[in-house]
Amino acid sequence: MMDPTQLQRLVTVTMPYGKYKGRVLADLPGNYLHWFAREGFPRNDLGRLLALMHEIDHNGLSQLLEPLRAAAGLPPRAQDV
Repeated sequence: MMDPTQLQRLVTVTMPYGKYKGRVLADLPGNYLHWFAREGFPRNDLGRLLALMHEIDHNGLSQLLEPLRAAAGLPPRAQDV
């Protein structure tokens, strides 16, 4: 069963390191998420969130996060970030 708080965290937690340090997880590019899927997600809370975001992105469901983005004060996600 999906925990709705995890979806909320996708629009509030930022990437703590790497090329996209400081970017909200919901704004990470699909190719970056796919790289993690190939190489392995970190084995911690961040990894679980990245895996969730990868599933959402891979299945074309990013629009489901738009109400959460708006509530968090984020602009709509660009199609090809």
